[in-house]
Amino acid sequence: MTDTTPVNDAAGPIRVLIVDDQDLLRVGFRMLLDAEPDMEVVGEAADGASAVRAAVECRPDIILMDVRMPVMDGLQATRAIVEQVPDSRVIVLTTFDLDEYAFDGLRAGASGFLLKDSRPAALLAAIRDVHRGEAVVSPRITRRMLELFAPRLPQPGGTHPLDALTEREREVFGAIGSGLTNAEIGERFSLADSTVKTHVGRILLKLGLRDRVQAVILAYETGVVTPGEAS
Repeated sequence: MTDTTPVNDAAGPIRVLIVDDQDLLRVGFRMLLDAEPDMEVVGEAADGASAVRAAVECRPDIILMDVRMPVMDGLQATRAIVEQVPDSRVIVLTTFDLDEYAFDGLRAGASGFLLKDSRPAALLAAIRDVHRGEAVVSPRITRRMLELFAPRLPQPGGTHPLDALTEREREVFGAIGSGLTNAEIGERFSLADSTVKTHVGRILLKLGLRDRVQAVILAYETGVVTPGEAS
């Protein structure tokens, strides 16, 4: 179960940038976040281009990113932010779950993907999880992504991209691809939390991946995760 308890961080509150072309949604998100002692809204933007400028200026920890916006859409903005402000993490929020937004958003570099109808507690938990370095993709989105894209993903051949991993690291990589948290991975393989974190860090380093989301995508692409194995 995801921990929704605020984390006391000596470095200060989680700095959040809200990006959405609807004024009422931005106000609602701000009210929700401002009520949390460990979060601070540092800016707002109503389109993708403004979001990129705000991200460069504010250097937020987390960006809540709408998809369909004028001037520049959320996916284009996410790509630009990941390139220009690599320390910021993007959570894509959308009302759509039956199209390619989820996969395209994660490929663009987003660290999370949630539907706008998610409960407030789920959004707050997602912000905290992504800030801690976890990947956040709603179960509904994960199922859709597997159903829609797994049949079209390339089959591995020749030099396998996972050849650099040890046997244990391959097992942990598969667990990451299945959406397991560090705690769940530790329980599955009887590993201490610190050991799991070490394995995850080495896997990302060896495979040249930015975060766990990219590990999940690679797991789909290499056939490590299949629709029948998704939880």
